[in-house]
Amino acid sequence: MDTTEITALLDARSAAIHAKDLDRLMSFYADDIVYFDVVPPLFYAGADAMRDRFADWFARWSGPIGQQTEDVHVEDGGDVAVVRMLIRTSGTLATGREVGYWVRATDGLRRGAGGWTIAHEHVSLPVEFPQGTAAMHLVPGG
Repeated sequence: MDTTEITALLDARSAAIHAKDLDRLMSFYADDIVYFDVVPPLFYAGADAMRDRFADWFARWSGPIGQQTEDVHVEDGGDVAVVRMLIRTSGTLATGREVGYWVRATDGLRRGAGGWTIAHEHVSLPVEFPQGTAAMHLVPGG
C-alpha cells in the first residue's frame, strides 16, 4: 500500500491552514464534504458551508495557525481511504491569547480523476465527565 499521495495531501492541507489560504485549503475537500467539527452545529455539509466555517475559523487567529500531526494511520482500499490522526493546533487568537491543543481527527477520502479529496472529516475533543467540558490539556502518549 503506497500512501505517499495521501500523506502529501495531509501535509499540504496543514500548510494551507498554517497560511490561512482558504482557496488552497478548499481544494483538498470534495464538493459534497460532510464535516463533523468540535463546534456546533452537529455537522457541516457541502463546500460552501465548509468555506464559510473555515473563513470564520481563520478570522479567529491573529497570525499563522500551527498544525502538527502525530500518530497518522492510513488505510487505503483502492479508491477510498480512511485516515486517523492526532492534530495539535496552536498559535495566537485574535484576542491575543496563545493556545495549543490536541484534537482527534478521522478523514474519509475518495480518489477521483483529479486525485484524492477529503469527503468526510470528523474532528473531536475528549470530554471530562461529569463536568461535560473539553479535555484540552491532553497530549499524545500522556
